[in-house]
Amino acid sequence: MAHIKQTKRTHHRSGTSMRRALRREAPNTVGLLVDAEDFAAMRHYRSFTFDDHSIYLQEVEGLLKTLAAQGMHTTVALFDPEDYAEFCTDADLDPDDRTNRSRFTAEIAAAGATVAYTGQPIDALIPLLVSRAVRRATWEYATVLLADLGDCADCGQDIGRAAFDRASHLLTRLLETAGPGTHHAVCSTPTEDEQLLAVLHTTRRADGPVQLASSEGAEFATVLAVGIAREARGGVVLRTSTTDAPDRVYGWRLIRGGLVPLTAGEVFSAYCTDADTGEPVSPESNVEYCAGFDLGADEPEEHH
Repeated sequence: MAHIKQTKRTHHRSGTSMRRALRREAPNTVGLLVDAEDFAAMRHYRSFTFDDHSIYLQEVEGLLKTLAAQGMHTTVALFDPEDYAEFCTDADLDPDDRTNRSRFTAEIAAAGATVAYTGQPIDALIPLLVSRAVRRATWEYATVLLADLGDCADCGQDIGRAAFDRASHLLTRLLETAGPGTHHAVCSTPTEDEQLLAVLHTTRRADGPVQLASSEGAEFATVLAVGIAREARGGVVLRTSTTDAPDRVYGWRLIRGGLVPLTAGEVFSAYCTDADTGEPVSPESNVEYCAGFDLGADEPEEHH
């Protein structure tokens, strides 16, 4: 009998140990209410028991630290109360149920903007998460704009796809021609509703290829493609940093599917003018404002 009891205890401890091991390998997702307005919207639900946004953020940060200390990978997702209410309405779920909030958090983590927690303070995590969400929303909006363009009436070509291919080609040429260094590029193109912006960071060593996250490249190319397809007055600015040298800033204007270099004076004017007031601002120290470099001799493909 004693032997049976001991075997059961050993089996129980073994099972508990295995579950703990599996728990450490199971990913976690935390939905975060980043601002006071979103927090106030969630307080309408009785099951949401927090009543102070600052304390809520402190508790979330404590939870993230605890999960990290236990060796668990945690992803933070932006929790939007309006999207949550729409999600519950569409799925006929009770929004005042913690289980449904967890379900929604899992869904947005799978398809939305997220940030992996690596020990960042909550004050650093929030702007990173918001920036990621804005980038993803811009990408999705630009993708819809391209898809809605349909096919060319003359040649039957998918206009959005052709514009994206052209934009990808221009981006590749831009980064290859920029040479070694750390590059920060911004693409801007207007639409009827808003100004679309895409940003990418990349590093290239003298003896290696460009290192670029695929998501950033796709986002940048998609926004640039909108400008190409719609023949909008868009543009690209590139800032390059290298060791022991001033930063160099270049610029291009988007014209008929091609990036036409700006002069050094035009780049200086664009960087040293307040976008809201039109007033001049002081140039940055240790920065050179340069004419955009030639991206190649091939003419822009005809687009419709």
